[in-house]
Amino acid sequence: MKNLYIVAALLVTQSVLAADSVAPAPNGIVLPTDYKDWRVISVLRRTDNDTLRVIVGNDRAIRAVREGQTKPWPNGATIGKLVWRTKTRPEWGDSIVPDKFQEVEFIFKDSEKFSTTGGWGFAKWLGKKQTPYGDDAHFVLECFGCHTLAKENDYVFVEPAPLP
Repeated sequence: MKNLYIVAALLVTQSVLAADSVAPAPNGIVLPTDYKDWRVISVLRRTDNDTLRVIVGNDRAIRAVREGQTKPWPNGATIGKLVWRTKTRPEWGDSIVPDKFQEVEFIFKDSEKFSTTGGWGFAKWLGKKQTPYGDDAHFVLECFGCHTLAKENDYVFVEPAPLP
């Protein structure tokens, strides 16, 4: 029984160390360690680059969606996009399904801290190894430049999926 506890402790320690070993984005934003447990807000398929995105949110983002408080999103809301390349499964009626994991992207709402980028902080990690994206902190200008297309939606490319 003692060995079982030792093994369990080692597994927990390894998973904590693995989460801690992911480097922060060049702007200092740290990868949320619990994002894989967040709830789904929506899904998005981009045909221009053959990707499928599952949009997830932290508890504050989920509460905002449920309360209809997303224009603007509240401070503390964090939205993540888990991005996969797609493939077609002809044997399933040409279903489009996730293939290779590409990246995880996050936007963090803090109107004061990120006032120069619409109130949002941006970060992205590439591949299964979750390598931080960008050579320096200026990568956020690329992110924000794209997100200005969604200015009327508080700079967010998310349409929360309607529920019954």
